[in-house]
Amino acid sequence: MVRIAFKMKLFSGYEQEYEKRHKEIWPELAALLSETGITDYSIFHDKNTNDLFAVLKIANPELIKKLPEQPIMQKWWAFMGDIMESNPDNSPVSLPLKEVFYLA
Repeated sequence: MVRIAFKMKLFSGYEQEYEKRHKEIWPELAALLSETGITDYSIFHDKNTNDLFAVLKIANPELIKKLPEQPIMQKWWAFMGDIMESNPDNSPVSLPLKEVFYLA
């Protein structure tokens, strides 16, 4: 299992809406993530900076590269684009993070 971490940026004032949308995550999106092999996926919010820190586990990290091709992923990104920093294709602006310590 490989752990992947990245950060994104939430627009100010949309903290509750971000949480609401994730509590109501679409079943077909959750199924796609599961089918891709993603497990133990968490997103944390830093209320001082509005940074979002995400970490997930996946057996084959190459499979993540196929997610942008999926229509449900594109639809989710468009749905979330109004409340967070996004790229022209609606994908969230994300910065990969290097692991520097892990205590198992």
